[in-house]
Amino acid sequence: MAPHHIRKYQETDRKRVLDLFSQGMFEHVPATFRLGLKMPQTFLLFLGVPIALLLVSGSWLLALGSNVTLLLFLWLLARQPWRKYVVMCLQTDLADITKSYLRARGSCFWVAESGGQVAGIVGALPVEDSPPGRKQLQLFHLSVALEHRGEGLGKALVMTVLQFARTQGYSEVVLETSIVQQDALTLYLRMGFQKTGEYFFSKTFRLLGISMIQLKYCLPSAQEVSP
Repeated sequence: MAPHHIRKYQETDRKRVLDLFSQGMFEHVPATFRLGLKMPQTFLLFLGVPIALLLVSGSWLLALGSNVTLLLFLWLLARQPWRKYVVMCLQTDLADITKSYLRARGSCFWVAESGGQVAGIVGALPVEDSPPGRKQLQLFHLSVALEHRGEGLGKALVMTVLQFARTQGYSEVVLETSIVQQDALTLYLRMGFQKTGEYFFSKTFRLLGISMIQLKYCLPSAQEVSP
């Protein structure tokens, strides 16, 4: 296992960072597809459409071929929300990482280098509408290259965000992840994050049964403000 070190983002990292982010998102498509297959409405669709076509046309070939078409449609449906999220981020905060994360106090973007290349990324921005009496920092875009999984880079990047939050006077670190991102969810929970909410990011996610999990980490030194 090659040693790694974590540093602030530089403009020369841009292509690698965007590649890591995009790859990290699209790798969730198969899990989303499998979860969609397990939905009751999917089962009914895959059962009902071939039977209906068989009764109408009398063709077994057409009936069986409909399931291939349905599988392709489900795959494209599973890919659509991840593609939409990637496009949205590339047009907003990741369009200019330096401007979004490094020009204002209280925010930052880090990369983890291993073996001479960027192997992991994470960003953090202040929450503008934090609850009264709390100062929240939100963690964004945690991603580790597939070939560097299991080396502790993800945990090290999260610890970097937590340490940054402490030094900047934040009381909580918050984030959102999805139920298909099980490795990330397990990491967060093991590090002390607590679930605070759950919702559907889009109509497609609701259709596929993919919920977003909201998590919060209360910094040990932070004191809750009494009402």
